[in-house]
Amino acid sequence: MIYLQLFISYLKIGFFGFGGGYAMLSLIQNEVVGQRGWLTASEFADIVAISQITPGPIAINSATYIGYEIAGVWGSVVATIAVCLPALTVMLMITKFFLALKDNTYVKGVVSGMKPVVVGMICSAALMLMFPADKADANFIDTWSWVFFLAVLYGAYRKINPILLIVLSALGGIVVYWLPAAMATL
Repeated sequence: MIYLQLFISYLKIGFFGFGGGYAMLSLIQNEVVGQRGWLTASEFADIVAISQITPGPIAINSATYIGYEIAGVWGSVVATIAVCLPALTVMLMITKFFLALKDNTYVKGVVSGMKPVVVGMICSAALMLMFPADKADANFIDTWSWVFFLAVLYGAYRKINPILLIVLSALGGIVVYWLPAAMATL
């Protein structure tokens, strides 16, 4: 039964997740945190962070990880296939008809209409991670999280290499979060 739930959930995410992985985040969070209750908002934020630093599309990485957390290896296989299946199907159809429809006024209108929606979904995902609806999960964003966020935002604005920003953020996390906890256990 859990495999069917995973398959249906990620099939929905795959079909309605226009705009790529970041735009899909709000759909994924709604499904796995809000609707199904498989994860807390804090656990979801951790998965998003892990999915962003591992190679590959964020939607597939998060599907694989969440599927594994929910139902083990077969859960990860089911969730990953389900999230990829709609894109594969649509891409095969688009490829077949693209040359004939690329200059079609209706197709251009649909694409133009979807652009602001994608930006809105990406912003929605960011806001849901920054301000979780469940107040019990609100404590995972603290002052240091905002400091790191603003520092990386400034670094991105200054066009600092993203890999360097990730490494510096990881080092900052070690110094701020892990090191004090490790020292306390000594």
